[in-house]
Amino acid sequence: MANKEAPRGVIQKTKVLLDMIKFEHTIFALPFAYVGAFLAARGIPDWKTNLWILAAMAGARTVAMGVNRIVDYHFDAKNPRTSTRPLVSGLVKRTEAWIMVAIAATVYFVASWNLTPLAFKLSPFILAILVFYSYTKRFTPFCHLFLGFAIGITPTAGWIAVKNSIGPVPILLSLGVMFWIAGFDILYACQDVEFDRKEGLHSIPAWLGVEKAFRISTILHMVAFAAFMAAGYAAGLNWVYYLGMVVVFVLLILQRRVITPSDLSRMNLAFFRLNAAISIILFSSVTVSILIGS
Repeated sequence: MANKEAPRGVIQKTKVLLDMIKFEHTIFALPFAYVGAFLAARGIPDWKTNLWILAAMAGARTVAMGVNRIVDYHFDAKNPRTSTRPLVSGLVKRTEAWIMVAIAATVYFVASWNLTPLAFKLSPFILAILVFYSYTKRFTPFCHLFLGFAIGITPTAGWIAVKNSIGPVPILLSLGVMFWIAGFDILYACQDVEFDRKEGLHSIPAWLGVEKAFRISTILHMVAFAAFMAAGYAAGLNWVYYLGMVVVFVLLILQRRVITPSDLSRMNLAFFRLNAAISIILFSSVTVSILIGS
């Protein structure tokens, strides 16, 4: 009986750990890594490269989210919106969280080593950027831009994983992702304005108010859209890509119909579903454009 319970306990604990870091939300960033990789290869890279990219992305995001949950433990415990998170509720111990982070970091470095020399050389710096984000809201309201930068590295990382170099196409894509992520992170932070002000945490909504934060988010998303369009032009993509960008533009507008400065009740729909759709559409439009040729 004890032998049967042990594997069940491990499986259950793994599920809780993955829930703690919202592992399923890797869907936001993963397509961007493959966009960079597919553009670098002008097609689909070999299966080994794809698997190592997947491992590197999963490992890096797990480290970033794991550290974020650990260092924000005391703030999460005070915030009603986050007080039920597994680390706060006691379902996960901090020791267990650190073990998960260590394993994920190992996976990330092994994957980077199996990709290209440049990917491995840059891997410590990229991981440091991802981890450092968790501390930025303690001293700057521009933490949203830093988060955008941390995730925006992804297309360039995917390009490096294939080409072992950096070029204008992945940089433009990275800028697009950076401003897109920063824009919707500002909207998401509108939920915690009062809490952030009370605890001395920094964010653009806490600094300037919700209405101005919405305007800044809109400007950042306009810049993101322009960068995506410029990336398509620089990469020589065809009409399929631009059709996808029209859909992305519509979804960015819809996001501002789903939530408003006076009504944030549908934030989960705006934040998770619409942004996941944007990520998938961008990836799909790039992939199809490459495969059918220009």
